[in-house]
Amino acid sequence: MSKPTSREEWQNQAACLEIRNQAFINGEYVNALSGATFDCESPIDGRILTQVASCDAADADRAVKAARAAFESGSWRNLPPAKRKQILLKFAELVAAHRDELALLETLDMGKPIRFSRSVDVGATIRTLQWTAEAIDKVYDELAPTPANEIGMVTREPIGVVAAIVPWNFPLLMASWKFAPALAMGNSVILKPSEKSPLTAIRVAELAKQAGIPNGVFNVLPGYGHTVGKALALHMDVDTLVFTGSTGVAKQLMIYAGESNMKRVWLEAGGKSPNIVFADAPDLDAAAEAAAQAIAFNQGEVCTAGTRLLVEASIRDEFVARVITALKAWQPGHPLDPETTCGAIVDQQQLQRVLGYIQKGQEEGAQLVEGGQQMDQTSGGYYVQPTIFSDVNNQMSIAAEEIFGPVLSVISFETPEEAVCIANDSIYGLAAAVWTRDINKAHKTAKALRAGSVWINHYDGGDMTAPFGGFKQSGNGRDKSLHAFDKYTEIKATWIQLD
Repeated sequence: MSKPTSREEWQNQAACLEIRNQAFINGEYVNALSGATFDCESPIDGRILTQVASCDAADADRAVKAARAAFESGSWRNLPPAKRKQILLKFAELVAAHRDELALLETLDMGKPIRFSRSVDVGATIRTLQWTAEAIDKVYDELAPTPANEIGMVTREPIGVVAAIVPWNFPLLMASWKFAPALAMGNSVILKPSEKSPLTAIRVAELAKQAGIPNGVFNVLPGYGHTVGKALALHMDVDTLVFTGSTGVAKQLMIYAGESNMKRVWLEAGGKSPNIVFADAPDLDAAAEAAAQAIAFNQGEVCTAGTRLLVEASIRDEFVARVITALKAWQPGHPLDPETTCGAIVDQQQLQRVLGYIQKGQEEGAQLVEGGQQMDQTSGGYYVQPTIFSDVNNQMSIAAEEIFGPVLSVISFETPEEAVCIANDSIYGLAAAVWTRDINKAHKTAKALRAGSVWINHYDGGDMTAPFGGFKQSGNGRDKSLHAFDKYTEIKATWIQLD
């Protein structure tokens, strides 16, 4: 079937879409043991898509037992690396074959434009599976330098049962950054998607089984964080917990790990990323277009969103005008329209959070220079204009706190040293960008920034070969690249005395 090319065609596909809504445990779809469900609402128009199984501690225990049994049986971890590689490549093929279906589920469930669900979310998920699969048989163990009568081996072993709690903003992609390397290393996985966007995780579990992943190795538990998420974090038989989400929840998960079995905890948390534009930027129009995209892409619901725009004072007014012009290409529209670039906020609660920060920015003295209004209220959906505040300082809430919406704070600076000081004056350290034609300034500024990713003369660069994660309260550990495998393995030293 050819890709739909119009809103009407996507809506016709949506009308025929079969939506899975159960948990996936030990290779089959099952209801929550309690029979409880929750409404899955589309932010496009507020309609209920389906009722999804609402798992709790009993379901978590059932999934952990299935995952542990599969791990101990060796049905997955003892497969030759080349065989695991083959199965994960098949998994990628199946995701590609169901690209339109998964993209449609993502857009209906989360509100992002279908053009990006298909090209970015599902496209990058396919790439994640392919790249990770290809790396499986290219990760070598080590031999220690020893005397002639000894052999010292340093080997990686799968850690066991991995619980992955993932966010609602890139539901399938963020999940794949966790489950792909975890599976590649031979672990069993329990995936807990956000209750705000669980549908692609539920659907992709069936594709994993079709690819040849054994029963019990890949499980999905929809439900709330305070019920099934907490149960997984406290479970005594979960070996590793990986998480992407807010810093507040990340801190709580660390407490749960300490209260239970000291499970490893790897966290990718919040961000308040500075996008620094010097007067000598090589292309101010390109920088302005990137700044607009950095705040409006995915409705600003991005952990690396360039929410703090630091502009050299001599070009501030001129540059802000360019950003306002560029932002006209990122106005909210219907998410199923292939021309739409900015979709719906994920739900009413998040919409009110965004609008609350817009109000707070005005109350704290920032100048609202663009946007700031809720849109298309008659649709029943949740839309807000991309918003720009000028005359902002780091003490204002809109500059200090993660909003997770399309709200941009413009802060001016005089010198590179002041720019770095402002950029680093944050509890977060996930990402940053620098725009300058001076290679010395670029290197010195990048080195001084306390951030896990720094982009020079572009925004949000990198691919699967580049590790992703943060400094400070943006978390620990890294997704993507070979560094991701470290989270899902134990290192064992074996020392052999020869005759």
